[in-house]
Amino acid sequence: MRNLAVFASGTGTNFVAIAKACAAGVLDARVAVMVCDKPGAAVIDRAKELGVETFVFDPHSYASKADYEKEIVKILDAKGVELICLAGYMRIVGDVLLKAYEGKIINIHPSLLPAFKGAHAVEQAVAYGVKVYGISIHWVNADLDGGKIIAQRAFPYEGSDPEEVHRIGQKIEHELYIETINKLLCER
Repeated sequence: MRNLAVFASGTGTNFVAIAKACAAGVLDARVAVMVCDKPGAAVIDRAKELGVETFVFDPHSYASKADYEKEIVKILDAKGVELICLAGYMRIVGDVLLKAYEGKIINIHPSLLPAFKGAHAVEQAVAYGVKVYGISIHWVNADLDGGKIIAQRAFPYEGSDPEEVHRIGQKIEHELYIETINKLLCER
């Protein structure tokens, strides 16, 4: 069985989808640890409910990004993590983690990359008047949402409500992320 780490900062819907897919045998893997940078985030309770070990940290209690990433790397190494899945993790991954897990970190993003990078992609797309939205999964590198694209799925939406785009996209995210993780694990 393969060991995954899921990094999240918020409610954790993608984390839950991944953890449940592992528990159900849809993925031949287990979430060895959920890493969260926001003490008090809802994802922490969800991880506890699912019996997944957590590492929760406050970035401001460390002298630098390198310092907390060194601690994360120690935990991931001890757990034998083979793939890191960023799932609403709202921090840019730094050099320490990138070097330690090069080619082993993926991210899910709520746009058809390379369009609308960054934290407010859906809102940017709505403001631009996009008629086809989408979800992208990509390898993580030093460029913000700039790594090679692994998978994408598009969906039409002609309205102007970012919350509705998020709701539609979230269902697609859960399916596409599981499919993509499964594909990557089968290739390794």
